[in-house]
Amino acid sequence: MTLVYLLAGEASGDLLGARLMAALRRHRPGIAFAGIGGERMQEQGLRSLFPMRELSLMGLLEVVPKLRGIVRRLDETEADILARRPAVLVTIDAPSFTLRVAARVRPRGIPVVHYVAPQVWAWRPGRVRKIAGRVDRILALLPFEAPFFEAAGIPVRFVGHPVLESGADTGDATRFRAAQGLGPADRPVLVMPGSRRGEVRRLLGVFGEALRRTAAAVPGLRPVLPLAGPVEAAVREGVADWPVRPILVRGAAEKHDAYAAVAGSGGAGLIKSGTSSLEMAVAGVPHLVAYRINPVTAAIVRRLIQVPHASLVNLLAEREVVPELLQEACTPEALADGLTALLREPAQAAAQRAGFAEVLARLRPPEGLPSEAAAAAVLEQIAAAEHPASA
Repeated sequence: MTLVYLLAGEASGDLLGARLMAALRRHRPGIAFAGIGGERMQEQGLRSLFPMRELSLMGLLEVVPKLRGIVRRLDETEADILARRPAVLVTIDAPSFTLRVAARVRPRGIPVVHYVAPQVWAWRPGRVRKIAGRVDRILALLPFEAPFFEAAGIPVRFVGHPVLESGADTGDATRFRAAQGLGPADRPVLVMPGSRRGEVRRLLGVFGEALRRTAAAVPGLRPVLPLAGPVEAAVREGVADWPVRPILVRGAAEKHDAYAAVAGSGGAGLIKSGTSSLEMAVAGVPHLVAYRINPVTAAIVRRLIQVPHASLVNLLAEREVVPELLQEACTPEALADGLTALLREPAQAAAQRAGFAEVLARLRPPEGLPSEAAAAAVLEQIAAAEHPASA
């Protein structure tokens, strides 16, 4: 039986891993899985070596106190992989952990496919040489990544972005409005502060104050917060005293219904910078991108950053389609001004939607769905390892 070992370190990687597992099983029904993942991968049959939430860390000050535990988990993961001898190790994003594991096991004869190209093209591009020694193949989500890594001698397959499979554009606005008791005058606004505890801690209070200010200019405003499993309790606690009562939604179906309700009623989004911005593009929701990290981490990142935009929407469009309010610019006043403009000026929202269409066209793989393209590439790597002479 072919064994695929998968490593995911956060919620987005868990979803990617689950879709990849399902696609691999369609191609090879007898395939088996082991590794580390969250709820979605466990739904596909994975028994996680340890809870994935232990790896959902970011920033120097968040990682340092947990360093001893992370090293222990590295050792444990390495030992498990070498004991099982999988046909391939698929490391999914979270490079600070997954690529360290790859560096330990690849010299011992375990082929490594890394899913989601590390963003070394954005900062510290010299790190690509180190990556070249840790992986056999990269599965890239963005079209401009392949030439960058291929120039360093790393085989790359552009598989398309999984946001195209998210279902973000399939929601039912009428069902959501009825379920939440929203009247014709209510204006739902999406609020997405992130899926990591540090992100929620830094952004939720700022977002809440921005919404309070916006509500004074936009009657009927109703914040809608999709709950991400690892931070659900923190979000519920953080919004308990908001003066504008939020609607909390759980699960993909309810979240997508919320997207449709926001897009269909002239609403907008206040979104943490990241993949969620692409999801808003699929759903047709105009939005602002905001972010804050620890000031020490921010100072380091600013010295290293190599790209003009933080938002993937803007990077792909090669211009600012979505306003970015980052670090010192991420204030309640600035967020409220930007959100109010989106809600009261239809031309701004229309310009964003036009940019979304352009961006999404660039994210499609040459053929099929992204998860199918990724599965095909993983199976090719297994075949190459099993029959090196014919690869």
